[in-house]
Amino acid sequence: MGQFVDLTSSDGFVAPAWIAKPEGTPRGAVVVLQEIFGVNSHIRSVADRYAASGYLAVAPSTFHRVQQGVELGYTGDDMQAGMGLKAAVEALPAPGVMPDVQAAIDYAAQQSGGKVGIVGYCWGGLLTWRSACQLQGLSAAVPYYGGGVTTPEEVARTPKVPVLAHFGERDHWIPLDSVQAFGKAHPEVEVHVYAADHGFNCDQRGSYDEAAANTARERTLAFFAKHLG
Repeated sequence: MGQFVDLTSSDGFVAPAWIAKPEGTPRGAVVVLQEIFGVNSHIRSVADRYAASGYLAVAPSTFHRVQQGVELGYTGDDMQAGMGLKAAVEALPAPGVMPDVQAAIDYAAQQSGGKVGIVGYCWGGLLTWRSACQLQGLSAAVPYYGGGVTTPEEVARTPKVPVLAHFGERDHWIPLDSVQAFGKAHPEVEVHVYAADHGFNCDQRGSYDEAAANTARERTLAFFAKHLG
């Protein structure tokens, strides 16, 4: 259903993105932001599923500035490698990879002819939150268990578009009390907490929770239908 294409950012940097197109005219577009494991088979399948729901899906490689062709699995070694790559990206001079996300948003808008939403998982959830607060051309944002979203620095940001945020109550990376504090600080954000662990949406991880993943997906599709329709 999909293929990689090269996208050019505002600073001239070229990075690949997985593009999945729906049958017929798109009902809008969704930018899909990767976990710390690259645009791997799971993220490509997530994009493909959004395409199957009628959206043009664009999954940019947000590691490309520090390492090309990253496609990790979910072992302990993969986790360590991914955390190292994330740290390298976060250490880039501002604005870091945000121009690459903006390029994906712009491409999605151009190719779909409709409104653009953004969804991200794990580190991609953090980038989704930042995108909602900083970037242009979005109409909705959905971070899944965004690591760092509930820190004071991120809570201080103000989203420019409607946000739906998914968290797991057993997530040892994101303390539940910080999620509750985030919700109080941002009453405009629709926050849902599931009886699940970090990574509950990924069917390639041991923390996968089918019930939570299905409920979160239903809510996300309804949210996008409302704001991208």
